[in-house]
Amino acid sequence: MIEIIADDRERASGLVGLLRNRDDVSLLVQRLALGDYLIDGTLLVERKRLLDLVASIKDGRLFSQGCRLAGSGLRVAMILEGTGKDLADCGMRREAIQGALIGLTLFMGIPLLRSRDQAETAQLMMFAACQGRRVGTSVPLRPGPGPRGKSRIQSRVLQGLPGVGPRRAQRLLETFGSLEAVMRADIEGLTSVPGIGRSTAEAIRWVVREAGPAYGDADDAIFPL
Repeated sequence: MIEIIADDRERASGLVGLLRNRDDVSLLVQRLALGDYLIDGTLLVERKRLLDLVASIKDGRLFSQGCRLAGSGLRVAMILEGTGKDLADCGMRREAIQGALIGLTLFMGIPLLRSRDQAETAQLMMFAACQGRRVGTSVPLRPGPGPRGKSRIQSRVLQGLPGVGPRRAQRLLETFGSLEAVMRADIEGLTSVPGIGRSTAEAIRWVVREAGPAYGDADDAIFPL
């Protein structure tokens, strides 16, 4: 029996009902401090529909969520739910979404899984739970070196932005105080940081926020499902 705790804010999603109806799942619904689903007490899953992903990039929540997930001490994963067509009118460039995914995967070490809908999300969670039981504790949670501590994770994320290296990342954090504030800063605010010129500030804003052509079938290469 797979034991799953679902955050009570997921109750209306429909996924909770799908899990509850399975004979191989013991489901408990309660408030989680972090993530949407805790599987067997070891795997923390954050579920986002693609439009939720875009919204969380725009308001800066994605990066703060990613930092907390990465520092949780548990195995973590993020499931992106939906198809490329869901992004047709999102008003965000594909480069901005790619940049966010690079930050989550390469610099925070958070695996991303893709599903078409809630039914496939449920299946992915069950596959992950079963495989986790087979692997057990023989594989370390975070193989290889990686950033430790919130400030190092934030710095690594900022270094994924154009023109930002370790020194500029540190200055940005010192000036704005948080990763979320950096992502919300306008061009004038960014250029107030020593070493950040207008061209770099404009490139950062272009990646983080600027709207572009609508997503269509030709752009489904990022989200082919």
